[in-house]
Amino acid sequence: MKLTQRKIEALVCPEGRKDALYFDDDRRGLAVRVAASAKTGSLEAKNFLAQFTVDGQKRRVPLGACSAISLDAARKATAAMLGEVAHGRDPAAARKEAAREAKRKADHEALTLSALIEQWERIRLAEKRESYASEAVRALRFAFDGHLKRPAADLSRHIVVRLLDELTKKGKAAMAARTAAYGRACYGWAIRRGSLAENPFAALPLAPVAKRDRILSDEELRSIWQATEAPGVFNAIVRTLILTGQRREEVTGMAWVEFDNGLTTWSLPAARAKNGIAHIVPLSAQARANIEARGLRSAADEANPASAFVFPGRGGPFNGFGKAKAALDEASRVKDWRLHDLRRTVATGLQKLGVRLEVTESVLNHVSGSRAGIVGIYQRHDYAAEKRAALDAWGAHVEAIVENWRPVSNVTFLSHGCDR
Repeated sequence: MKLTQRKIEALVCPEGRKDALYFDDDRRGLAVRVAASAKTGSLEAKNFLAQFTVDGQKRRVPLGACSAISLDAARKATAAMLGEVAHGRDPAAARKEAAREAKRKADHEALTLSALIEQWERIRLAEKRESYASEAVRALRFAFDGHLKRPAADLSRHIVVRLLDELTKKGKAAMAARTAAYGRACYGWAIRRGSLAENPFAALPLAPVAKRDRILSDEELRSIWQATEAPGVFNAIVRTLILTGQRREEVTGMAWVEFDNGLTTWSLPAARAKNGIAHIVPLSAQARANIEARGLRSAADEANPASAFVFPGRGGPFNGFGKAKAALDEASRVKDWRLHDLRRTVATGLQKLGVRLEVTESVLNHVSGSRAGIVGIYQRHDYAAEKRAALDAWGAHVEAIVENWRPVSNVTFLSHGCDR
């Protein structure tokens, strides 16, 4: 039939069929598909399509709804497709490829670096330690802040190297190395999922990271202690690091529910421990006094999420370390040190006090060294009493340093206290 607008409106699908095709006598290859739901006098449920044959295979390409495009436009589109067929091309295949390319482009634009990091955090990092997850996300967002809204696939190796080099030039080679490791893990995960094709963090030529061995002297420890005398969250964190030897993130996230009623023991849950192992930290008299000075959480604070933490910040644990550490350096006049050096200082101090290596490692929640391998598997002694004695001795030792007494020289003098 020669199709006209009025004839198309009158078309209906024969009863018992899902649809029917009506071809145009005026334009070869043009047809109207009429669905069973189509009604006479209406253009609804009626669509134009072009039909042609390529390499002996019949192809049908939808052109659009009869209510959306005119009959003349449908005839011209069909004629154009038949012209492509005459030149040996397949319009149907070209359309499919164009649709795939459009989807690839849309996916490319939609998967920004920020979206990728969010997916990685929500799906993959949910299986990791909370401390690792938060640090990994923070490091990537900090280092690549200017690229977060851009497609993740556009983050080139050149850009990655340049930005990590900038960190290294600022004296943050260790942070650059950690950020590279986080980025490599994030992109590697995306590649395995089929979201990305290349990893710009793979085998990066990073500057070597010098192993730190900084240990604070008694004089430096005294200066830092005196500089943290004023009330304040950061000052209390620093003193807790000095007295317990625990990791910064673990201390910063310290919650009131992690203490026993007498505030004599801090129970670090596995989810917050860097090595994923729950840890019991006995609190010396000095550590208890420092924490008690923060005040206990009251029932009136229940509505404030940050009040659950001993060292609160905005909406969670304290996180303003940059400016606070710079102010402490100026006040204490101690140079070239990091908060993690306090942990190394405690470990060395315990050794000087005569604490056995396996007890020191238990205090620090270390699983390497004397607690690694087969020893770690079969050695189940928790060293609770030894850890308490060691940290009590260390607390007294720090107090002696601060008050400029003569510190005890060996843990065997614990029962006699400190000599003034």
